[in-house]
Amino acid sequence: MAGMPPPPSAPVAAPVDNPALYPHPQDRPLAGAPHPGRLVHPRLYACECAGTIVLMVFGVVTNVLLGAAASPVGRALADYPALQVALQGLFFGMGGSIAALSPFGRVSGGHVSPSVTLAFTLAGRLAWRDMIGYMAAQLAGAVIGTGLVALAGLLWPRWGGWARATHFAATVPYDRVPLSWAFTGEACATALLITALLFTGGHARLRWATPLLAGPLFFTLNPFEAWLSGDSTNLARSLGPALFSGQWQGFWIYCVAPFLGAAATVLMMRLQMFGEMHLHEARIAHFGHHGRAPFLLPWRRNTGA
Repeated sequence: MAGMPPPPSAPVAAPVDNPALYPHPQDRPLAGAPHPGRLVHPRLYACECAGTIVLMVFGVVTNVLLGAAASPVGRALADYPALQVALQGLFFGMGGSIAALSPFGRVSGGHVSPSVTLAFTLAGRLAWRDMIGYMAAQLAGAVIGTGLVALAGLLWPRWGGWARATHFAATVPYDRVPLSWAFTGEACATALLITALLFTGGHARLRWATPLLAGPLFFTLNPFEAWLSGDSTNLARSLGPALFSGQWQGFWIYCVAPFLGAAATVLMMRLQMFGEMHLHEARIAHFGHHGRAPFLLPWRRNTGA
C-alpha cells in the first residue's frame, strides 16, 4: 500500500524473537509474512472464533435488553427511540472493543468481522489463506455466540421471549424503501468504520483509540442507518441472528455491501487520500508484536530464553 512499509521479512532482535513470548517467533502472519513452514494458523482462527463469540453474546444480550418492549430497560427507553437505537449501536460496538482487548484479541488481532479481515488482507497485512481461516472462524463464532443466547432462552423462558421478540438483534433492510438504499448505507457505514480503524491503527500516536472506536461510531450512525439496513457492517454479525430468527430478508446485502465498503476504503488509502500511513500489523488492539502472535495466556510471557 502506498505510504506503508512492506511487511517485515527479517527477524528483529531479541527479546522480540524470544520463544518465551511467541510460540513461533519467525512466523509473522499478522504482518502478511507467514513462515513458509506455517501457512495456516489454527490457533489464530480459534482465538478469532472465541473473540467473535464474545462480540455476539455481549452485543445480542445488550440489544435485546435495550430493545425488547417487555424488558425494564426497553420500557424505560420506549419514549426515546433515537436514544434507544443509538445505545444499541454503542453496546454492540463495545462488544467488538471487549473482544479486541481480550486475551483472544491479543493473539488474533481481534478483527471479529469479515469486513475488517478483508481490509487487512487487501492492505497486505494478512495472507489470503489466513483470510479464509479468519472469516470461517468469525462466521462460526457468530453462530455459536447467538446460539448461546438462544440456549439461555430455553433455560429462562422470559428471556427467550424477549430475544425472539427482538429477533436476536437481527439486521434487516427497511421494506418501504428500495434495497439499493440499504445496500448503499451498509457500504458507506462499513467504509467509515474501516477508515477509522486503519487510520488510527496506521498512526502510532492514535493506536490507543483503535479498539475503542466502534462503540462511539455506531452510537452516532445507528439513529440514521439502523432503520435503513440494521447498520451491520459485518456479515458474521448478521448471520448469527438471521439463523436463529429466520429473518433472511435482503440478506444478500450483508454478503456484498460491507466487503465493497472495505475494499473501497483500502483503495482510497492506496491512493493516499488520507495521507501517509504506516499500518504494520493486522490488529485492532495489542499492537507491537511485529506481526507475531503471542501466547494466549499472559503467564506464558516469562523472561526465560
